[in-house]
Amino acid sequence: MQDDALVNHAFHCPYCDTALTFVIDTSQGSHDTWEDCHQCCAPIQLQVIISPITGELESVLTGRDDDVL
Repeated sequence: MQDDALVNHAFHCPYCDTALTFVIDTSQGSHDTWEDCHQCCAPIQLQVIISPITGELESVLTGRDDDVL
């Protein structure tokens, strides 16, 4: 993992609306992951989309644990 592959991504918790920032490692490619909210501890689903051509972060979809992303 290289430092230039790390990207800060800011969003709001889908449960309690707390502002959050997570570090995304773009070297992992597109993937799904779960992170817990730092405020309410609820599991947040993140769908990370990385460009297969440039390797840059294209988008991050967030949702509740039971949402279908």
